[in-house]
Amino acid sequence: MMSQRVAGFHHYNGLPLWFNLVLIAMALSGWCAFFVYKYYNRHRAVFPEQTKIEHLITKEHISIDPFPGSILLVDQWGAVLKANQQALAQFGESIHAVMRHPSVRSVLSATLQDKTNYPAEEQNLAYETTFTLDVPVRRTLHVILKKVRGTESAEASVEACVETCVLVSLSDRSEAQAVDRMRMDFVAHASHELRTPLASLSGFIDALHHGEDGMSPMVRKQFLAVMSQQTDRLKRLIDRLLYLSRVQAHEHQKPQKIVEVSDVMASVLDEIVPRFQEKENVLNFRIDDELYIRADEDEMIQVMLNLVENALRYARKGQEDILTVTVFACKATEDEEQWPMIGGLIIGVEDDGKGIEAHHLPRLTERFYRLNEEDRSQQPGTGLGLSIVRHIIDRHEGRLRIKSVPNKGTRCMVWLPPVKGL
Repeated sequence: MMSQRVAGFHHYNGLPLWFNLVLIAMALSGWCAFFVYKYYNRHRAVFPEQTKIEHLITKEHISIDPFPGSILLVDQWGAVLKANQQALAQFGESIHAVMRHPSVRSVLSATLQDKTNYPAEEQNLAYETTFTLDVPVRRTLHVILKKVRGTESAEASVEACVETCVLVSLSDRSEAQAVDRMRMDFVAHASHELRTPLASLSGFIDALHHGEDGMSPMVRKQFLAVMSQQTDRLKRLIDRLLYLSRVQAHEHQKPQKIVEVSDVMASVLDEIVPRFQEKENVLNFRIDDELYIRADEDEMIQVMLNLVENALRYARKGQEDILTVTVFACKATEDEEQWPMIGGLIIGVEDDGKGIEAHHLPRLTERFYRLNEEDRSQQPGTGLGLSIVRHIIDRHEGRLRIKSVPNKGTRCMVWLPPVKGL
């Protein structure tokens, strides 16, 4: 009996045990292959377009990398199948947020609508929309969607699936929109600033023309004096606008000349001293020796003149008060102002005048911005001085900081990067 059990253990149906195990393994493998095949076919039946698009991309070698701009290839559900390098670099993971945006989903739906009953020239139109995306940063995007049409060389099944494949072109219009908004604001402000002196001149000319016979010489002289003032104001405004335009035109060209700060301050002193002699003001210069910057000398002189002129015009507390203005230049040895780097130098102007309220400080470099809009017609400036300063400093890769305490004074500081090799 023992020998029969052993024999039964090693044999089944007259075959060795190892052979039976091999047969069982082959049968199991066949069943597994059958179930995998059935699952794959079922998957293709549920997502036929996805499978065919992937086949098209690989077989027909569709590549979106050569396309200019940010280009995506999406399926009919808005899932991103491909993205070129520029799209990945510009939008990163936010590409998926773009495709999920309601405006894009609406346009995608319109793009995928059946156009077979339309005339040939109206089929496969491009759809576009502009919308604001709030994540990860707020920006304005423009999107153009267009169905990819089949080609004669493509298989019939492949050509049919192409109707659910959409090319998406993305463009960020945030900067262009901001520039347009600034341009419209600039035109509006410039028109207002030009209209005011022109209206004044027109009124006085009309008064002189119609009242010439009965107008006394004294009144005529007063009219002519006001007209002269308005003409000078108009000339200053036009000159500042032209100067600002020139500065902006070459703002991207960085200065290469090495300039000694003491030479800049000497030119500033020559122009400023006569103005201080007209008024009872105190002017101090505190300039360190051997300070050098890589700069456009004329532009740096203009920066210092604008800062000093602002102190003279707006800092005085009252007509009887004596204003003290200090022009300074020193090395930036401390980083108390959180400059871009330790080093370089600081030039600037400070006064002990009436100061500026905190809510005005962020807007001081805007074009035509005034601290007191009600008295703008009485102020001699153009409202462009600090805007010119900002653009010049940007060209020199510097930074502008303005600190002020009401009734104590204002300090304007310009940080300029160090000159390498000196």
